[in-house]
Amino acid sequence: MRRQVELFFCAVQFLTRLPTPALSRFEPDWTTRSARWFSLVGQLVGGIAALVLLGAANLWNNWIAALLAVAAGVVVTGAFHEDGLADTADGLGGGQTSERRLEIMKDSRVGTYGVLALVLVLGLKIAALASLSPAAAAIALLAAHGAGRAAAVLVMRLSPYAGDALAAKWKPVPDGARWGEVVLALAVAVWPLLLLPTLNVAVGLVLGGVLATIVVLLARRLIGGHTGDVLGAVEQMFELGFLLGLAAVV
Repeated sequence: MRRQVELFFCAVQFLTRLPTPALSRFEPDWTTRSARWFSLVGQLVGGIAALVLLGAANLWNNWIAALLAVAAGVVVTGAFHEDGLADTADGLGGGQTSERRLEIMKDSRVGTYGVLALVLVLGLKIAALASLSPAAAAIALLAAHGAGRAAAVLVMRLSPYAGDALAAKWKPVPDGARWGEVVLALAVAVWPLLLLPTLNVAVGLVLGGVLATIVVLLARRLIGGHTGDVLGAVEQMFELGFLLGLAAVV
């Protein structure tokens, strides 16, 4: 139990800017091992964003409430996944070779592809949330954030690592995320989905899966697999597809 608590706090430290108790010890593979709790951390972020949305909806219209909720998620994570989305868009869109694409993805500067990806993805998420009732949008945030992180964990298992492990913020281990960790991450992501209509969830999962799969296939073809940035892009695109699916059914 102590190890699971430590791994959860490790996941919180890695994925967010939220304060956590200091870890008394740390092992090199803990970041990867903590992937089992990524979806739970996502639900924590989604829950904070949902509370912001519900509070803002009492004062402003749905658009402002949705914008503030998305902004809250960005602040809580330090734009961790959004940074991955921008870097992935720049790298896959701007390089001519896999080496050059990986080099671009490591560059801290944001290019045209990255800016466009951020504007379009964040704008579409805000629009999708604004089309829902505040209560439905709050549940959607909780579900989307958890499922998006679970999708990233699944990609960690199914796709090879393509970057320079020594230079990465996240130090991948040779065996990657284990199937037991993937199953746990997926199982934790399920419960908020039960609070939404089945048809809405089905459409959201399909569309989210399609968008995430496109990112994975492009990364596999252009750089040979995933990096931490690609995982961030997978999370963002799954989250976007899920929210668009809910909005489409409504």
